Amino acid sequence: MDQTQQEPKPPFPEQHLEKPELESQLEPKPKYAAPLYKGAGKLKDQVALVTGGDSGIGRAVAVLFAREGADVAILYLEADSDAEETRRAVEQEGRRALLIRGDVSRPEVAREAVNRTLGEFGKLNILVNNAAFQKHQPSLEEISEEQWDLTFRTNIYGYFYMTKAALPHLKPGDAIINTGSITGLEGNQSLLDYSATKGAIHAFTKSLAQNLVERGIRVNCVAPGPVWTPLNPADQPAEKVAKFGASVPYGRPAQPEEISPAYVYFASAADSSYVTGEVLTLTGGKPTAG
Repeated sequence: MDQTQQEPKPPFPEQHLEKPELESQLEPKPKYAAPLYKGAGKLKDQVALVTGGDSGIGRAVAVLFAREGADVAILYLEADSDAEETRRAVEQEGRRALLIRGDVSRPEVAREAVNRTLGEFGKLNILVNNAAFQKHQPSLEEISEEQWDLTFRTNIYGYFYMTKAALPHLKPGDAIINTGSITGLEGNQSLLDYSATKGAIHAFTKSLAQNLVERGIRVNCVAPGPVWTPLNPADQPAEKVAKFGASVPYGRPAQPEEISPAYVYFASAADSSYVTGEVLTLTGGKPTAG
């Protein structure tokens, strides 16, 4: 059996999405179904809560968690979102999905999301902190105080709020998985605030892992390079979107379904019982340090 797939490569159609971005408007459509991935019951009857799970990496993670036997709660921001498609995809895998609308930058929303997950499924085993805000700016002077605050409140405060709400309900063997970024290791000249939050997420991951190691709760981070999700087309000129991901050795961005197996690895005690505090970079062949 051929174990490779032909993935879309630049140039993509020139396009720009208005925020809040919708995956259903992106061309070509991001691939999340991972047809080559075969479930093995690694997360059988566990419960996961995924922030930013209505599209992109979050949706792909929810699908593979369900394929591995988990029920999944999805926290998403906008009423006009692609969350229903994520629900359908999880249910097609034979598992239950709970959709929760709310803003991770508000601590009361984090508490409500955890409580609703517990009320629906009776437990929580895996927290995936994945929701993010990003907006390119050419210079520091053009980053408003409001943008700086929004980026930090979504990307790192949100991780803190969600983790603090979930932690009392996690047990030995459970897992917290954070979404970082290559920008948090290398920086990005047009993403000063976003890169700073991703660097903070990496440090938060390593520090929290040390803090929780005696409690048997593993904390790890996936740090992708370019991924074909709605985030960038809603944030860059159409001509740049057409070339998105072309600069890495693979010559293309990752599809969400190529990133999501890393989350299964970190979620599954069968795979990563001896792994905590790691930042796993997935960059299409681009060497990284840090």
